[in-house]
Amino acid sequence: MAFVAGIDSSTQSTKVEIRELETGRIVGRGSSPHTVVTPPVSEQVPDDWWAALSAAYSTAVAEAGLAEVGAIAAVSVAGQQHGMVALDGAAQPVHPAKLWNDTESAADAEWLIRQLGGGEFGRQAFVDAVGLVPVAAFTITKLSWLHRSHPAAWNRMARVLLPHDYLTFRMTGRFTTDRGDASGTGYWSAASGTYRDDLLALVDSERDWSDVVPEVLGAMAIAGEWNGAIVAPGTGDNMAAAMGVGLGTGDAVISAGTSGTAFAVCESPAADPSGEVAGFADATGRFLPLVCTLNAAKVVDAMARLLGVDHAGFDELALAAPERARPTLLPYFDGERTPNRPDATGMLRGLRTDVSRQDLARATLEGVACGLVDALDSLRSHATVDGRVMLVGGLAQSVAFRRVLAGLVDLPIVVSDADQAVASGAAVQAAAVLEQVEPTVIQTRWGLGDGVVVADPLEAGNLRERYAELRSLDS
Repeated sequence: MAFVAGIDSSTQSTKVEIRELETGRIVGRGSSPHTVVTPPVSEQVPDDWWAALSAAYSTAVAEAGLAEVGAIAAVSVAGQQHGMVALDGAAQPVHPAKLWNDTESAADAEWLIRQLGGGEFGRQAFVDAVGLVPVAAFTITKLSWLHRSHPAAWNRMARVLLPHDYLTFRMTGRFTTDRGDASGTGYWSAASGTYRDDLLALVDSERDWSDVVPEVLGAMAIAGEWNGAIVAPGTGDNMAAAMGVGLGTGDAVISAGTSGTAFAVCESPAADPSGEVAGFADATGRFLPLVCTLNAAKVVDAMARLLGVDHAGFDELALAAPERARPTLLPYFDGERTPNRPDATGMLRGLRTDVSRQDLARATLEGVACGLVDALDSLRSHATVDGRVMLVGGLAQSVAFRRVLAGLVDLPIVVSDADQAVASGAAVQAAAVLEQVEPTVIQTRWGLGDGVVVADPLEAGNLRERYAELRSLDS
């Protein structure tokens, strides 16, 4: 019997899922935490990811009872997108990895846009080149930050990788990436399938970038071998999640984890000069337009801490909130990416002396949900979404959040049965590369794409109008 492993290296932890190749049955799982980070400075040590991967992998292998060498036939790594892993000639970091939610490079994003003409002209030029507009999240802005802030480290830099690239390198010894993750850098074009050295030259025109960026592997390519298993190309976390939930044409995903995303699979690349919709590629040869917010489950975590309850207690409070006028929350606790407000903070409006803990819990979920529905609306302006909205991520486990979200969206909200969508998607890729078949073959065989429709939405009233008014006050 053969097995495959999917690895999810996220901001908060590394999770590993081992599945039977033929049936997709999960036989082992493991998890290991990462260092907690808080914007505006959000940095981690890449070697710590490798330690977490090793620990989580060992736990999963032990749980599966697969001590023998070669039992796992293929493995794939999905990682948090956009992070900058700058290495020297000995493959050692010249600076801690800058993560996607680090906002120190916000000024660099604006500077890069000015280099292509500034304003609407500069944003359109970037969209034409790579399908996205620079914001602090994207790797190219972090490279600019390193260049201007740490010239000594910059001069030592020989390679720049993404988090999943780094872990794949630790497995195989090769510097590779895939088209999905590469499309979130700001210097690789999903439409043309090529690096844009002219954009990298904006950061440093004297460097030969061809030796710095990793090779972009095809969807069915083998990156190398690790512990007797073939290593698939890997991809970004959102691209893996799309495979893990069996995302179909016309469907969308709302992922409510630490951050929030809304994305769909399309046959052609998206181009949004406003910068709200990023024109990413997916991991299969198609495209993945995506909208990202910085603030989702971590906002709920923060408010649960202030209210002195765990997740279950927070859900109980939110569901017990009376149907009356209550405060409105703008959840920009750590700045925001969509809309692009890196210096924003959260706002709570409408407090009265009769406010209750239940009101605050419900208002928190409503604020996070409104931000994600705004993201879905932006996505629908660039992609056909007329089917299901698959809900994944930590907040998908919240009954109250599901019901709030369902009251705000005019499409069926389906809670995916993929408990760990990113790790599941990585496992799908590992199996597809092992068998050299389309991922849809694996998804169908494993029964991915199922879920439960949220049947009891909570009445939204004028919530979105109140949220939009509060959002306008922050602009």
